[in-house]
Amino acid sequence: MYQLDDYFTGKAFDTYKYFGVHRTKEGENGYIFRIFAPRAKEVYVYGDFNNWELLLMNFIGQGIYELTVPDAKADDYYKYIVISQDGKKIEKADPYGFHMELPPGFATKIVDLDRWEFTDEKWMENRTQGFLEPVNIYEIHFGSWKQKEDGSWYSYRELAKLLIPYLKEHHFTHVEILPLSEHPLYGSWGYLVSCFFSITSRYGKPEDFAYFVNECHKNDIGVIMDFVPAHFVTDAYGLANFDGLPEYEYEDPTIAYNEWGSCNFNFFRYEVRSFLNSAADFWMSVYHIDGLRMDAVSNIVYWQGNMDRGVYPGGVEFLKGLTDGLHRRHKGIMLIAEESTTFPKITKPVEEGGLGFDYKWDMGWMNDTLEYFKIEPLGRKYNYHKLSFSMMYFGSERFLLPLSHDEVVHGKATILQKMWGNGDVKFAQAKLLYTYMFTHPGKKLNFMGNEIGHFREWDEKREMDWDLLKYPNHDAFHHYFIELEKLYTTMPSLYQQEYDTLSFRWLEVDAADQSVYIYERKVEKECLIIVLNMCDVGWNQFTFGIDRQITCELLLDSDQDIYGGSTLEEKLPMEITAKKEAYKKWEYRFSLDIPAFTAMIFKEVKKEDKKQDKEDKKESNFLKTSSLK
Repeated sequence: MYQLDDYFTGKAFDTYKYFGVHRTKEGENGYIFRIFAPRAKEVYVYGDFNNWELLLMNFIGQGIYELTVPDAKADDYYKYIVISQDGKKIEKADPYGFHMELPPGFATKIVDLDRWEFTDEKWMENRTQGFLEPVNIYEIHFGSWKQKEDGSWYSYRELAKLLIPYLKEHHFTHVEILPLSEHPLYGSWGYLVSCFFSITSRYGKPEDFAYFVNECHKNDIGVIMDFVPAHFVTDAYGLANFDGLPEYEYEDPTIAYNEWGSCNFNFFRYEVRSFLNSAADFWMSVYHIDGLRMDAVSNIVYWQGNMDRGVYPGGVEFLKGLTDGLHRRHKGIMLIAEESTTFPKITKPVEEGGLGFDYKWDMGWMNDTLEYFKIEPLGRKYNYHKLSFSMMYFGSERFLLPLSHDEVVHGKATILQKMWGNGDVKFAQAKLLYTYMFTHPGKKLNFMGNEIGHFREWDEKREMDWDLLKYPNHDAFHHYFIELEKLYTTMPSLYQQEYDTLSFRWLEVDAADQSVYIYERKVEKECLIIVLNMCDVGWNQFTFGIDRQITCELLLDSDQDIYGGSTLEEKLPMEITAKKEAYKKWEYRFSLDIPAFTAMIFKEVKKEDKKQDKEDKKESNFLKTSSLK
């Protein structure tokens, strides 16, 4: 017997096992239907199983109606009719439905959740939040990444075959999918949800999406879904005025709706908290989702998302209960907050007074960085510390650096197009931007198209412009992007201990006139030095200091000809060595030629590494000589 106490106290995480439609007892035919409509006068169900004739449901108390239908079977469609207290008939989809018919239809389909199996035990046992690992996320909208020749969508199964090799080639560790819960308006990108437990039917069946997740896990790729706990769509068949009166939303019209025209969830109602807790758990328990990126967290922690209106206690309590409960139930999951305010302790555990998220999007970093790259080079010296400011606070939360879908739509221009100037200059600066991003503390997220230098703003109705890769500039940029990703995912200094302020150090952050930045990323056994020239002028023998005698080898140079630059490989400084000459506060100095709009990444060469290199060369020469004999 299901215990409802947790549901009515806001602590339930498995209400989908009780409400909705489930098989009757083993050995019996049919399914049992349950719905919560506390202020309804009557509730009816009808569907394929009875030629759409109304069946009156039984009221069993506490606002719950149920009915066993012996003739119901898997894949039947059904709807509810809710009779309000004033006699109005309201046609509703099942709030706990697991699959829907293709929009604009809204009938719910009976689905057995045990008709697919996962083979990802190893992944599920070993997965972590990635605190000490590289996290490189590819954000994607399934319907517009790639399309068939006739413009139709690929299915979940087809996407698994196309997308997974692409993710592996690019060293992406996770894929983040824009909301896949069922939604009536395709142009909402999934953010106006109608059915929180239903995988959208646009790309296939529930078992098809389970196949996609399982295949990702077999290839060591985590799956993150966008989750929308702040609001829901106003369509009449959904949650709005569910039993004739506001049940999931506020009765007060001044706070019932938000800037998107959708309904705000009423987090003071415990049934609403249990509903959303269970929706989040559903995707993790049933589909093995590895993480949830929670949209519009600001609209939950503040009234209407407005800091001036003050903290929203109901929302804060809900989030703490949600994150704490999910972490207790699921090992190694990622909970990511899309939150743009200064609300404190977003990524602190609940027991330490925090909201309990694992990561927070660093919207300040994103805004400052993109604004900086729009500035003409001459003006950058006056905005020099716009780029360095994020280093003042990067250790205050576990930040994730996002260049997301929000930055490439609605007239904002794509990431490449935001760069100052024209033509080749844009590509050179985009390489600078991404070098800065991948060597900056914090996990990474890029929206599809960023990696190929997309020119056209994202349009959910069209696939990405893959033909761009036929052009040398885009192809060269694409290869540079992949090299950056490879470095990020293989260099521990770029992802281990990255929220420890000791992992980052400025070597030069006082060169405003030259617009040059130089910094060090370091862990115990590895040190990288990153050199960024944000100016359209090159600098000969640019000098910067360091506190020790070291030699560094060049790992990556954005101006190299194979990446669309003008420097030939034989002219690159393959190694640089610090001289024992004082410079500013430092005992040693480097001098380096830095071309215009260029990024360089150097790695410190340890004595034992150089010794091993010599031994490797000796062995190689011996083998060559032996083969000649």
